[in-house]
Amino acid sequence: MNRPLFWFIDEEWKDYEIEGNVLQQQYPDCELKFSSYDYERDLEEFGYRADAIIAQVYAQIPASVIQRLENCKGIAVLGGGYDRIDTAAARAKGIGVTNVQGYCAEDLADYVLAAIFHFYKSLTFYHDNLKSGEWGAQAAARVPRRISHSTLFVIGCGRIGSTVAKRCQSLGMRVIAYDPSRSGEALRKLDIEPVTMEEGLRQADYVSLNVKLDENTTGLIGEREFSLMKPTAYFINTARGAIVKEEELIKALENHVIAGAAVDVIAHEPPREQEPIFNAPNCIVTPHVSYISQESFEELRNRAAWNAIRMLRGERPEDLVN
Repeated sequence: MNRPLFWFIDEEWKDYEIEGNVLQQQYPDCELKFSSYDYERDLEEFGYRADAIIAQVYAQIPASVIQRLENCKGIAVLGGGYDRIDTAAARAKGIGVTNVQGYCAEDLADYVLAAIFHFYKSLTFYHDNLKSGEWGAQAAARVPRRISHSTLFVIGCGRIGSTVAKRCQSLGMRVIAYDPSRSGEALRKLDIEPVTMEEGLRQADYVSLNVKLDENTTGLIGEREFSLMKPTAYFINTARGAIVKEEELIKALENHVIAGAAVDVIAHEPPREQEPIFNAPNCIVTPHVSYISQESFEELRNRAAWNAIRMLRGERPEDLVN
């Protein structure tokens, strides 16, 4: 192939050294072009002739754009989420779409652990309340259960959810899970107790949401699900914001239906100026960073580049989603 054009659509990365090195090792004369999420003019000028696209998860690539691509063989997403790509339109035009699956399982599991420890030991609460003058047992606003005596409920026990489970089992936690795509036998082999959604929510001290976002999981967790949880239980979401009915999570926190939440993903990403969830009581919101580590970045960016190369060559990448 003569000088293929790789088109990056992104506003996150400061540089593209990793991806560029991979692409240029395979295609020394390749052309690299870069656009922000507002890429309409670039689409007219050069994007229409791209041989492959490497896009951040926030990049919208609808059917109207896909129809204008003349040479494209693949769209490689820099992350796990691909709901902003019209995968059906891409498939109809013979364009593959890939994400990068499971690359940050350890990192997300560590985030879940950090959230559990935050709620368990409340270090920031105690630090912020030093001026009250209370010391020792008098300073304890509540008496938590030991982690080793607590139950974690994992919703979605694929590569990430099972890694979360393994991390928490190492602390002596009882782990139960709901995943309609995995058999009870498969979960038991991982020393995970299979339960229904209702059973898991009722029993859990901590709930970790780890399902992928699709038409079946959009709005999966809402008022009814929160009402089943213990008032002392905590909800942790590292999956996708749209899986949760965010207004109903806020109400559950305001009305003390659950004890607290930690969310690394929200309904609107990137957020608008001030999202209501930012002010929800006893809710930690982090800016979609649970996946970040040196190792995860390297794997993510290398695999995305190779996914683009394989689709350009007519090969079928393992990460193909359409």
